[in-house]
Parts: sequence; structure tokens; C-alpha cells
Amino acid sequence: MTDTQPDRRERIVHWDDPFAALNEAARRGMSGIEFLRAIRAGELPPPPIAELMGMTLETVEEGRVVFTVEPAEYHYNPIGVVHGGLAATLLDSAIGCAVQTLAPAGVAYTTIELKINYVRPLRSGMGVVAGEGTVLHFGRQIALAEARLTGPDGKLYAHATSTCLIMRPDAPSGSQRGG
Repeated sequence: MTDTQPDRRERIVHWDDPFAALNEAARRGMSGIEFLRAIRAGELPPPPIAELMGMTLETVEEGRVVFTVEPAEYHYNPIGVVHGGLAATLLDSAIGCAVQTLAPAGVAYTTIELKINYVRPLRSGMGVVAGEGTVLHFGRQIALAEARLTGPDGKLYAHATSTCLIMRPDAPSGSQRGG
């Protein structure tokens, strides 16, 4: 297939410098929920992954966030359905950001384990799907969270659970063990 063939498609993605937003949040001393609310309000740009995948941060509450995306043709894999990576990215983002809503200023997190169950395929034209992440436990070093991916029909399309490492600036080096 050449670029001149009528079946050729193109998608252009624009994003802002992600470190500018992080630096601004650090300068302001923002907590995790304040940072996410600033993104939601358009005061800070969304992360590049959200722009690339077409995800929108819809809801930000303590211990809960909702991301949405409309599955599109550019998300398709070679077998003719939306790649499972879109669901995984949406669910991981929802889980991680739900954890982030409980993080005080200066405290970071990272996903250390993600388990996903795919229930049914996503397809272009199905409408907007939502990934809702909720925190089950937020401890000193470990957070547990889950997320559900539901379609416009209300059906469950995927479910995920995750363990996140909480990284506190006051933790001695090498002390980030489970607990």
C-alpha cells in the first residue's frame, strides 16, 4: 500500500512537554488530586499518552477517577478488533490516577503489578467506553486498586487489579518493601 492509495489513513498527534506540567505542579506544591484536577480543568496539559491514545480524564475524586476513550480504527490490531493495549492503558491510567488522588504533595507512585481480565472485545463505532479506577487500600508503601472498563451499553468489557508502590521522599534508600 502506498501513501497515494485511497485506503491510506493518517493521524497526527500533538502534545505538550510533560515535564513542564510536572515542574509546575512541584513549584505549586500540588497534591496528587490537585494535580489531576488541574489537568481536568485544562490548567495543566494532559500527559502525552492521553493525547496519543485519545483518552480524556472525566472525573477526579478522592480515591476514584474515570477516564474515557472512543475506540477507533487506529486502535485496531491485526485480528480486526481494538488492541487489548488500549484497555490495559485505560485501566492502568485509571488505577494509577486513583492512587495519585490520595498522594500528598511530593509523594509519587508507580505500578508494580497489573492483572487484567478481558471480557469482550472493543470495536470502532461502539461509542465511548469508561475506565473507572478506585483505591482499595492506600498504605505507607503499597496501594491496591481496581478498575472496570464499561461500554456505553453498561456491560463490562475488562477488569483490572493493581499493586502500586508508594514512593515517599522521607523513605530511606532501599526501604521500599511491601507493607
